[in-house]
Amino acid sequence: QVQLVESGGGLVQAGDSLKLSCTASGRTFSDYDMGWFRQAPGREREFVAAISPFGRDTYFADSIKGRSGIPRDYVSSVYLEMNSLRPEDTAVYYCVARGGPGNYDSYSTAGEYPYWGQGTQVTVSS
Repeated sequence: QVQLVESGGGLVQAGDSLKLSCTASGRTFSDYDMGWFRQAPGREREFVAAISPFGRDTYFADSIKGRSGIPRDYVSSVYLEMNSLRPEDTAVYYCVARGGPGNYDSYSTAGEYPYWGQGTQVTVSS
């Protein structure tokens, strides 16, 4: 049974940095695309970042490009590093995975990912 478990969320202040972790179990994910989506209250779920197998390609939403990273190991974990956090980054962050590498133009499509974690809350105070 495939399972994704996120950790590392919490309450931080604007300008702080945060690193989220996601550990996958149930199989080896080295050949899977992995990534992150987020959903703020009253808003639709949105793409944050993704990384292809072995880290060859990375993709970021414009909202966090330049102030984030998405490192991964080559077994079962992916991370989301965010710097210079803003109140608008407040959301529940979800780890996702799919068999990869997928089409480069579908990395930001939520429906392309069959595996989702339960989410971790990130709250950024001003």
